[in-house]
Amino acid sequence: MRTQLDSCWRELAEVKRELAQRDWFPATSGNLAIKAGSNPLTFYVTASGKDKRKETAEDFLLVDQHGQPAEETDLRPSAETLLHTEVYSRTEAGCSLHVHTIDNNIISELYAERGYVTFTGQEIIKAFGLWDEDASFTVPIIPNYADIPALAKEFGKHVREDAGAVLIRNHGITVWGRDAFEAKKYLEACEFLFSYHVKLLQCRNFQ
Repeated sequence: MRTQLDSCWRELAEVKRELAQRDWFPATSGNLAIKAGSNPLTFYVTASGKDKRKETAEDFLLVDQHGQPAEETDLRPSAETLLHTEVYSRTEAGCSLHVHTIDNNIISELYAERGYVTFTGQEIIKAFGLWDEDASFTVPIIPNYADIPALAKEFGKHVREDAGAVLIRNHGITVWGRDAFEAKKYLEACEFLFSYHVKLLQCRNFQ
């Protein structure tokens, strides 16, 4: 069991390292989680208030199905841990990632009233397993409730598949996948689409 836990820790640490290199954790924002066990459900999640650009022995802690520490620790789980519990309780996902970037915040604000943003005609949509020539990919956008249980409840309405993505208005994106590779692929593809769209709108405004 300890070997499995150590392997999960290292895998999540590698994802954190890659995302930190992209500067996707400004001001200690963002949180990451990876499933460690299914029966009972346990997962590693980033500890609250840590500088995620640094690597320490206290970057993650093990929590249970309720998002509470599963081992004795002085660490506090990330404030948005309940988002990850929604993912793992509703799907067979193995990894979930939440980051705040300027681009995903802009997109969430631009399309908040609509409640979703849809992308078409982009080659990178194939990253989501959509191979049709006219394929489209839609990301739901939900309100940014200050009450985390209320936020988690609203978020959970859009968690139906083993891989997916949800934007929170001006509060970043949460993606999940069957494993860390798929979750990171989803995140990178979403951020590509957001960045492209923001730049395209800027170019059109200059014309």
